[in-house]
Amino acid sequence: MTAYIARRLLLMIPTLFGIMLISFVIVQFAPGGPIERILAQLQGTDVGATARISGGGGDLGGGGMAQQMGGGDQTTSTYRGAQGLDPAFIQQLERQFGFDKPAHERFALMLWNYARFDFGQSYFRDVSVLQLIREKLPVSITLGLWMTVLSYAISIPLGIRKAMRDGTPFDWWTSAIVIIGYAIPGFLFAILLIVLFAGGSFWQIFPLRGLWSDEFSNMPWYEWITSPRAMLDYLWHIALPITAMALGAFATTTLLTKNSFLDEIRKQYVLTARMKGLGETQVLYTHVFRNAMLIVIAGFPGAFIGAFFAGSLLIETIFSLDGLGLLSFESIVNRDYPVVFATLYIFSLLGLIVNLISDLTYVWIDPRIDFETREV
Repeated sequence: MTAYIARRLLLMIPTLFGIMLISFVIVQFAPGGPIERILAQLQGTDVGATARISGGGGDLGGGGMAQQMGGGDQTTSTYRGAQGLDPAFIQQLERQFGFDKPAHERFALMLWNYARFDFGQSYFRDVSVLQLIREKLPVSITLGLWMTVLSYAISIPLGIRKAMRDGTPFDWWTSAIVIIGYAIPGFLFAILLIVLFAGGSFWQIFPLRGLWSDEFSNMPWYEWITSPRAMLDYLWHIALPITAMALGAFATTTLLTKNSFLDEIRKQYVLTARMKGLGETQVLYTHVFRNAMLIVIAGFPGAFIGAFFAGSLLIETIFSLDGLGLLSFESIVNRDYPVVFATLYIFSLLGLIVNLISDLTYVWIDPRIDFETREV
């Protein structure tokens, strides 16, 4: 197992390299960029994310876009909106953002810094990228952790129950509820919850903003954990966002658990165990559970990473929760490339690590699985 873990860890290096390289190359051809955004602001023009299509390369194009053209004192920048501005100011912006270097040098420098977990400063916020991510983590951890716990706590027992009562009215109406819940977008359900319970039109039971009340917002975490009032306030604030996210989150895992258990229940070893006089509960949780849960565990990394970092953008926006999902979206729109590449690097690294942990969990649940006998 040690050799397998070592191979997987070594394979993370070219995988991360490929992810960052492809993303970096795509950005070279993306229209717009941080310098163009600053120039547009100076000129008083509103250049949105969808209005930056000009047919040319972006600010990260190879060699930089602020090339001087013409002769004498007539210097023209190829940046849109740069007319009338001092060329020395344009060059200063390029040096500030590092665009005065060729693309391959910028990419190599980025990889060297990222290998040391040095993600630099945000272009448009006077703060380091790591500090910015740390500030947004509590929201994402809250949503992702509760989302994962509730999803598996509901879907696994429900899926087992549905497998044991396959074809009964209980199976039919629970399947209908699960499918309807999965079909309703989470943001629509979030709006409905706001209208009903957050002062929209009916009752104002739950708050609409943040994770804590002002009374507890500056409380240290160790005091917050030991304070029943702070804990209740926290649960009170997250009730609506988590409910909106959890509505359809457990549908896939529920049906996957049910089908996996049905497949195992029909196998010969289950019939043999029953013929030996073992009770239904003992057969289910001693023999079937270990085998049936392997396929459920296989989907855990994607669900885990998605719940933490990818599935809460609209929920964060609707409930005014400033988390990593909203940060990533705003950074892409604003061309804040240090934040974009840093979040991409961190999310990719976490995804690879969680996938490795998932494989090791296979072995923990079923020791018969041996990854040493197969190629990575």
